Amino acid sequence: MASIIKTSINLDLIDKSKIYVGKKGKYLPITITLNDEIDNFGNNGPVIVEQTKEERETKSPKTYLGNVKVVWTNGTNVEPAPRDGAPAQAAPAPATEEDLPF
Repeated sequence: MASIIKTSINLDLIDKSKIYVGKKGKYLPITITLNDEIDNFGNNGPVIVEQTKEERETKSPKTYLGNVKVVWTNGTNVEPAPRDGAPAQAAPAPATEEDLPF
């Protein structure tokens, strides 16, 4: 585990048309951003309703649902997940006997 992040979202701001039905229930796609610096209120970034490609291209306003706060970290963070259609990042090669210092 690299971090524990907490958030609260304002349910009144959710556009019901963005909710979709999946195999195990109803879902709202959201995006969480972790900024490099915290804001004046101690938040690390926003929680927004995910935008479609068309919404991003037309610069449609984002729907902010709340903020996130990192409450614990071990100092490292996880690698990003591969994007759709992009090759996955290769894992580092394991050390061989020639690489070992003993």
